[in-house]
Amino acid sequence: MSEKMYGVVLWADHSDHKAVIWCEDHGDLAFYRNEEHTAHGGVSLDAGDLIQFDLTQEENLRRVNNPKRLVQQQYAGLAQNLRNVERHRVSAPQRPAASRSLGNVIPFPGTAPAGQKFRPETLHAS
Repeated sequence: MSEKMYGVVLWADHSDHKAVIWCEDHGDLAFYRNEEHTAHGGVSLDAGDLIQFDLTQEENLRRVNNPKRLVQQQYAGLAQNLRNVERHRVSAPQRPAASRSLGNVIPFPGTAPAGQKFRPETLHAS
């Protein structure tokens, strides 16, 4: 069983035709491997691309199928921003609970509030 999902490519390897995707549901990362790559076929994904895809669960692995790039390089610095947040969390002194942020969630600018589906018509090319 699969479901439609939106996500951002965090990492891509063109030589192996693989990618790691951060999904809109903030669940486990999803993995893409283009098994049927040819010189003129398939989609080439780059870090920062906003994509839509079919998500399937195979035992303990989330797999991306039929990816479609919606916006190239929409979130080009996302992977680096995530690394910086983790470094900051480790090195920052603990603040009182009342002033703490909502965990380690990084908001996507211009996306729908929590619990609502992302709508592609809200995309704006940068």
